[in-house]
Amino acid sequence: MRHDRLRIALLLGATLVTAGCGDPSAAARPEPTGLTGGWSTAGCELHREPMTMTAGGHTMPVTPPKLDAAMARIDSGGRAKYAHSYAGIEVDQEQVRAIVYRVPSAKFDKFIRNSAEDTCIVVRDAPHGLAELTAWHDRIVADLAMWAQRGVQIFTVGARHDGTGVEIGTPDVELARRELPTMYGKEVPLVIVERGPVTPLAPSTMPQAPQPGG
Repeated sequence: MRHDRLRIALLLGATLVTAGCGDPSAAARPEPTGLTGGWSTAGCELHREPMTMTAGGHTMPVTPPKLDAAMARIDSGGRAKYAHSYAGIEVDQEQVRAIVYRVPSAKFDKFIRNSAEDTCIVVRDAPHGLAELTAWHDRIVADLAMWAQRGVQIFTVGARHDGTGVEIGTPDVELARRELPTMYGKEVPLVIVERGPVTPLAPSTMPQAPQPGG
């Protein structure tokens, strides 16, 4: 009898292991969520000296090459492989660090750690990823002529790098705030600001972090 019970226990154990290895629902499980509330890489614990350059008699901060390279790796990989999580990045030259905004994702967090090496990367939560915001950006740009016919002049459209939404610049702010949610839905992350026609300028490579007191 004892041997029979032992045999049954072994068979049950084998069955459970087999079911776990071949579980067809495993692929459908959601990706593990990363840390929420923000975190920093180990490089933030190291001493960091700001770099500067002098041009035309003015001294200004610059991004150290190692930090610049880490930012480029994170931005490139975020756009190519993790666009549902990655929202954007900015540089804080005074504190020699970069700030990454992302929808919490364990896989992307691991990628950030590996890409940072010994540089300081501060990771903050974002409500929306780049893939979602880009889709809405493209939809609104495709509708620009229609909005002009309806009396809403839209001069700028851009996904905010902190993932808060798609920023729409228009002189017709009140009309836009009434009409656009009617068309796209009240849950769509639109940030409507007052803005007139702009002269395009060469874009900077990375957004700058706000400086203290600014």
